[in-house]
Amino acid sequence: MPEFDHFVIFAEMRTGSNFLEANLNAFDGLICHGEAFNPHFIGYPDRDDLLGITRAQRESDPARLIAAIRSGEGLGGFRFFSDHDPRALDLCLPDPRCAKIILTRNPLESYVSWKIAQATGQWKLTNAKHARSEQAVFDPREFEAHLERTQAFQVTLLNGLQRSGQTAFYIAYEDLQDLEVMNGLAAWLGCKSRLETLDRKLKKQNPEPLPDKVSNAEAMEAALARLDRFNLSRTPNFEPRRGPVIPTYVAAARSPLLYLPIRSGPEAAVRQWLADLDGTSAGQLRTDFTQKTLRTWKRDHPGHRSFTVLRHPLARAHAAFCDKILPTGAGTFPEIRATLRRVFDLPVPEGEPGADYGPAEHRRAFAAFLQILKSNLAGQTSFRIDPSWASQAALVQGFSAFAAPDMILREDRLARDLAWLAEQAGAGAAPPLPEHLDHHAPLLATIYDADLERTAQDALARDYQTFGFASWGQAA
Repeated sequence: MPEFDHFVIFAEMRTGSNFLEANLNAFDGLICHGEAFNPHFIGYPDRDDLLGITRAQRESDPARLIAAIRSGEGLGGFRFFSDHDPRALDLCLPDPRCAKIILTRNPLESYVSWKIAQATGQWKLTNAKHARSEQAVFDPREFEAHLERTQAFQVTLLNGLQRSGQTAFYIAYEDLQDLEVMNGLAAWLGCKSRLETLDRKLKKQNPEPLPDKVSNAEAMEAALARLDRFNLSRTPNFEPRRGPVIPTYVAAARSPLLYLPIRSGPEAAVRQWLADLDGTSAGQLRTDFTQKTLRTWKRDHPGHRSFTVLRHPLARAHAAFCDKILPTGAGTFPEIRATLRRVFDLPVPEGEPGADYGPAEHRRAFAAFLQILKSNLAGQTSFRIDPSWASQAALVQGFSAFAAPDMILREDRLARDLAWLAEQAGAGAAPPLPEHLDHHAPLLATIYDADLERTAQDALARDYQTFGFASWGQAA
């Protein structure tokens, strides 16, 4: 029994997919049906149907066309680009009975080829005498968008294969002229026939060197020099992916406002503000949501708004330290505290801080905690990355796994932004906020200096970079 019952070629425009299809179709028992899920045509331009399935039928039920390809003569397949019907991708990517062929090409080559094809109107070439020549104009922003789109699609494919325990047959544009590679692909698909020669009806267009294909080669080279090809400037991220933590969400008693709390932020103040907005107590706020009850709440509150609140990374880390690590009472993390003292030599007292623990001792202990956080967020420690100090970027990304918040507010402008939010939701006049949202801020002010700021920016680089925070106390 063959391992596969259909196949898909994942490619992009100007990667050689027409040539690959032509050669696959030259094998006995293999048949590729073009761009079956191109939103603008079905299979090939000027076709009304494919295997008896009309475009309208495909639109209403893409699985029907895949079933027709799967049950057709031989091993059938199709070409799929990143802008094709995503429903087809959802059907074929997790299916181990669907063979995945991933065709790639140098993205600069494919971009320039695409620009030339646009300029000449020639998308295929079967006779070199009819070749049309035109230089492309390199557009840096357009190319960067092309590169980002191409890379994002490749990551989607890679992650889909990893999560479903599959592998794919990768083939580069340069491999298309290799007869042995083509025969190897056929063998991988379970096809017994082999080719003696390749189908060479399609001719390579624009064989000139890249600099000769563009009219502004110097501008192209300058733009490429600015690209961080190896992502050297990326802030490393080793934090685990987080879920949306829906049970922590807080809804106003009556107003259509939903708060997505970030630990070690102004959570208590925002909860009280939500209660004051409706003239209720904090105990009357709606909590303990599930996905089902949250969807019901959203349906019952048309015009609802959801929001979260960011705190400056340094102030948030300080709040986490003061609330969870420095003290030893209820709600703290005694086991992590003990580990930090024993393994990382965190200079905090064995028990509750006493009279001998002053500002100098506090600064030394907090600076050490920041350095430990750098290792923790990099996945280099055995204790958990707790939501109390996990990056706000990771937490917001986790919210988005269910639904992204409508607004991301900031603590230093919270009174103004909440008033605007209440107006947007039709919730009436906004109540005042406490004058000091962070009751640890006065202590932080006594120990703050440029060295502490540099330590924080080094340890918490992801939040500084993602959200554009300036030094603590300055406008972002």
